[in-house]
Amino acid sequence: MSYRAPIQDMLFDMQALADIAGVAQLPGFEDAGYDTAQAVLEECAKLNEGVVAPLNREGDLNPSAWKDGVVTATPGFKSAFQQFTQGGWQGLHHPADLGGQGLPKLIHAACTEMVNAANLSFALCPLLTDGAIEALLTAGSDAMKAAYIPKMVDGSWTGTMNLTEPQAGSDLAAVRSRAEPRADGSYGVFGTKIFITWGEHDMAENIVHLVLARVAGAPEGIKGISLFVVPKFLTKPDGSLGARNDVHCVSIEHKLGIKASPTAVLQFGDAGEGATGYLVGEENRGLEYMFVMMNAARFGVGVQGIAVADRAYQHAVAYARERVQSRPVDGSLPGAATIIHHPDVRRMLMTMRAYTEGCRALALAAAGAYDVAHHHPDAAVRKDNQAFYEFMVPLVKGYSTEMSLEVTSLGVQVHGGMGFIEETGAAQYLRDAKILTIYEGTTAIQSNDLVGRKTARDGGALAKAIAAQIAATEAQLAAHADPRALAYAQRLESAREAFVAVVDYMVAHAKRNPNAAYGGSVNYLMLAGNLMAGWQMGRAMLVALDGETATHGAAFMAAKVATAQFYGDHILTQAPGLALRVLLGGDAVMALAQEAF
Repeated sequence: MSYRAPIQDMLFDMQALADIAGVAQLPGFEDAGYDTAQAVLEECAKLNEGVVAPLNREGDLNPSAWKDGVVTATPGFKSAFQQFTQGGWQGLHHPADLGGQGLPKLIHAACTEMVNAANLSFALCPLLTDGAIEALLTAGSDAMKAAYIPKMVDGSWTGTMNLTEPQAGSDLAAVRSRAEPRADGSYGVFGTKIFITWGEHDMAENIVHLVLARVAGAPEGIKGISLFVVPKFLTKPDGSLGARNDVHCVSIEHKLGIKASPTAVLQFGDAGEGATGYLVGEENRGLEYMFVMMNAARFGVGVQGIAVADRAYQHAVAYARERVQSRPVDGSLPGAATIIHHPDVRRMLMTMRAYTEGCRALALAAAGAYDVAHHHPDAAVRKDNQAFYEFMVPLVKGYSTEMSLEVTSLGVQVHGGMGFIEETGAAQYLRDAKILTIYEGTTAIQSNDLVGRKTARDGGALAKAIAAQIAATEAQLAAHADPRALAYAQRLESAREAFVAVVDYMVAHAKRNPNAAYGGSVNYLMLAGNLMAGWQMGRAMLVALDGETATHGAAFMAAKVATAQFYGDHILTQAPGLALRVLLGGDAVMALAQEAF
């Protein structure tokens, strides 16, 4: 099934929800308005529809392969990566003075969705490179930025993040990799890192590994972790490649999904002097710097969830339009019809569509806030938008990825028994999607962040300020003449009230009864994500009810209203139940004795 980028929906969200006109007024973004976004998205779609998407199935059937320390990418990937980087897509939102195009995150987020929908395994390579660039922009010296970022932006080199070790998964305080200072200012790096996405491959001439390690004598725990650049190949003074560094891929993993993306086990420092590494920033601040990379990656993984959900939806719709099975229950046709006529198939397709559009709207609204937070001339406006964006990141990551599991599972269900057969392609999306709820911080880690840092720390002030904005949207909907708007306002109000009740609960219990609070944290995250996406769908309904525009015709607007209506009736209505799980279910989480399991 061919992929078609949802350009019109992306542009609608940019215009109606993320205020791309306002983004284009920010310093540095004057040429990045709606017309630019449309032109960029159309070019991005051509590459991903025509070059990257056709390789998705091939990557699943013929994954990356390891032999004698060398990893060879799926046939066709190297050529596609060269076209991707030569087109400037790796540097889309990175600084122009380092070789990038300096476009807003808002535009980049939409392009990120396209490449991930086209081919999730392929897209992980530029995603990790983006994260490495962000970390160096944050903490690297000017010389380090000049040495590494332009090469990553132009695709000559790629980047990785090396956190996890066999004994240190989410608990980075347990990191044991070590770094020994040398007389020349470099460090010898020793250790084993696992789960390193695109940690070894043949698509670029060099790989820039960002590695967490401890310098001798550093404090215990997370306060003693430093960050190092450890390139696969060292560079000469003129910037050309020199000797191979002592970092080697000793194996790659065999996985449920994303099979074409090599997940490497890397060994640093087999030889006596260790792998040559260069300190990023200051010693013992590595985790702080790596969180910059992780936050960028977490948003990107949330977009991956939206992407694979959209690909599964498109696949399911195509199948439902052609699969003939059974007479319609309403008797509208005399004989068997395509299954898209059947109400429950329509329910599944609408669920897939509403979830995907709601999460896309949420992600793009957050991306717009990020651009304001980083470029607005008023410090107070920057601060408010940064706080809003940071609140949304665990929701974009957690809710959108959990959503993708439901949507891709429904995609298999629409296919019936054929969905369980690999040749139809529906199962790959479900297998690929599962990792999204795990890497870059599991859903539980996102929900712990939401409870501890984003809700309890300020007594729920930010959460309630956002709830007040939602209430204003409810008032606009309730005042609209169309009865569908009033109905949506009522659904949104119930969801918001459920959210506020849970915010109060988390503030009261996070320290007093942490097991109850954190035992309900994932349900809180799912409630918050449901509401925030539903809020954006309510805003979208208001715009769409006012009719077609020069850029979005009547048919698109009618479809948007219908999709929002379904979101309100079928998804927002889940919010009060999610709240009850938190408010009433805290004690039940820990009620069974450990020995009874």
